[in-house]
Order: sequence, then C-alpha cells, then structure tokens
Amino acid sequence: MAFEPGQRGQFVSQINVTPLVDVMLVLLVIFMVTAPIIQQGVAVTLPKVKAQALAGKEDQFVVSITKPGEIYLNDAKLSAAELTDKLKAISQERPDREVFIRADDQVPYGDVIRTMAAIKAAGIENVGMVTEMPSEGTGAASERKSGSAGP
Repeated sequence: MAFEPGQRGQFVSQINVTPLVDVMLVLLVIFMVTAPIIQQGVAVTLPKVKAQALAGKEDQFVVSITKPGEIYLNDAKLSAAELTDKLKAISQERPDREVFIRADDQVPYGDVIRTMAAIKAAGIENVGMVTEMPSEGTGAASERKSGSAGP
C-alpha cells in the first residue's frame, strides 16, 4: 500500500491498475498466439469458388465429407443412417435449422448428393455449401458459406 508524503499512518484508497493492465496484456498476447494454432474440425480441401458469404445466426451444424468418404456432423463421425437419425431429432426440436455441407473437392458428386438426401430425409430444408474463395494474388483464401440449396 502506498503512503502519501507528510501523512504518516494513513492509507491511500486508490487502486494501482498497472499490474492489472500488465496481466491483461500478457493474456491477450497468449490468446492471440494460440487462437490460430487451435483449429478444430475435420480436415477437408474445399472447392474454390466465388460466392457471397451468408451471415451466421447461431450455432451451426456442419456436415463434413472427407476424401475417403467419411461423414462427420460437426466433429462426430457418423454413418449416413446415423446422420439422418440425429438430424431428425434436431429438426423436430427446431424445424427451421440450417445445415452446411463441407465436402472435400475430391469427393465424388454422388457421395455429396447422397449426404444431401440424408439431410433432406431428416426434414431439414435449409442446406448450404461451404467453399473457399479462390486466392487472387493475395495468397490467403478465406472460408465462405455460399447459397442455399433448394428443396
């Protein structure tokens, strides 16, 4: 605690914020360094197309299809039948939910369509495709969610 010169025995009731700011800056640096390293999800190579991004509303359900044809709902590996069952339960709770499909660009078109059919069979009508913007000299491609597939 700090003492005022000339006033012995009295405490100063002021908070020294310098240590607080130091700790907050250290935490900020730690999070800035670790955030790009911690990337969750299933690794797929997305097709590169030009499309406008859709605004995200709430927690999104992303169905990922990997190059070997494995299906994931967010990070959980499922079969097509399990995917339909799980999405049926979700659509009964919220019929207006939307699901995004992230398919590797090497996945056969038929596998993507069968997955879309499994999603539609669950009663979910709003299905979007996740793609990447092609890099045009900038070197970095950002992930985008494009359009909604019709019924």
